[in-house]
Amino acid sequence: MLQFENVSQLREEIFRNGLDPYIVIKIGGKDVHMYEHSLRRMRELAETCDVPLTYSWYRERDAKGSLQNHPTIDYQLGALRDDFDFGSVIMLNTSDVLNATEDFGPEKDSLPDGGWYALRLRLLAGKGALCINEYLYEQSNTDFRLSGERQHDYVDPRNADYQKAMETVCLQHLKEINATVLPARYANVGEAYFCHEASVVIPVRNRVSTILDAVRSALSQLTDFSFNVLVVDNGSTDGTREALSTVSDPRLEVITVEESEGLGIGGCWNKAILSDRCGRFAVQLDSDDVYSGTDTLQKIVDKFYEENCAMVVGSYTLTDFDLNPIPPGLISHREWTDDNGANNALRINGFGAPRAFYTPIVRDILFPNVSYGEDYAMALRISRTWKVGRIYESLYNCRRWTGNSDAALPIEKVNENNIYKDFVRTLEILARIRESMELAEDLPF
Repeated sequence: MLQFENVSQLREEIFRNGLDPYIVIKIGGKDVHMYEHSLRRMRELAETCDVPLTYSWYRERDAKGSLQNHPTIDYQLGALRDDFDFGSVIMLNTSDVLNATEDFGPEKDSLPDGGWYALRLRLLAGKGALCINEYLYEQSNTDFRLSGERQHDYVDPRNADYQKAMETVCLQHLKEINATVLPARYANVGEAYFCHEASVVIPVRNRVSTILDAVRSALSQLTDFSFNVLVVDNGSTDGTREALSTVSDPRLEVITVEESEGLGIGGCWNKAILSDRCGRFAVQLDSDDVYSGTDTLQKIVDKFYEENCAMVVGSYTLTDFDLNPIPPGLISHREWTDDNGANNALRINGFGAPRAFYTPIVRDILFPNVSYGEDYAMALRISRTWKVGRIYESLYNCRRWTGNSDAALPIEKVNENNIYKDFVRTLEILARIRESMELAEDLPF
């Protein structure tokens, strides 16, 4: 088993081993214990399926030293995340590796990961990987943080150099498969009549301890335009509806949804934006978060008009329940650029917050009726076509507490979420490839 250091080392090892059809590599620095006959099993299935890359489920030792099952997920076209979990042990088809890396220069070796991300993107472009749904080995665990503590690693400023390098690799891959976006279009945001200039949209279900904080934060906004607050209560049973009824401000409008309607967060967003009470701009606020000041809504609407955007995304500060900042603090998504932000968005897992949308365009698209990734799907779709505006100062306090839906997820739920976002990226990549092909057909040469 070869400890992967860089692509050149891998190629040298392949030639040194007499061009054996398969080579097993270990990525990461974790200790690995293979079960009896596991490598034989991997090779037999790799030969049967004739795939360039084979990986499997594994078991992991937790903080107490006991073993926990760690199933991995199937690789999709949209599995572009540079942190995709293959586990530590991967079997590669050597012929495919040599073909994929023939034009790799020393710059790939100098990447922070030794060129692994570039290699697996090239290997799997248009080809399938085999995920063996069997536990073939054990590996040590070196990161015992909860899911909610790990999810912002990709925007931690300490990881900025790594992320920038991976962005460059991803862009090259998207160019090779003709999946880069076309030049963004501008939205004429002054068109059409709306009863309000903006609506703060708050989907909620069973958040009695925080919903009034969110509503008061929204109602406290100071603007030079009219706005309302649309709370979509999705079948709350914990007193949330009763708490909302105590607010007498006429700008608060509650849309009640019953459980029988089967709505997720995306479906609740659709209820709000399709309402005739929705303003020209629909601005997000989660039911357990608050805006960082009374000028947030004004800054967002001003940005729409300054840049004729179809979507505006701000920045937020991670805090505890009492609004004390916690690491990594400000999440500004400064990796976004007007030139490449919409492409790099296919590599990372989010756009940032608060998110705001030009209502006519969102009404034409609609959110998927899910409760995870609905905002990411909408943002990807908008960024494929339309200008996205960014605000890099903190507009929003994102509370991290035990009541968060993503605070401490089991591996099965983490996998479910990753499968969905990979699926969303797959659909988006296919759409972008199709648009590139249609453009090429229209060219006069």
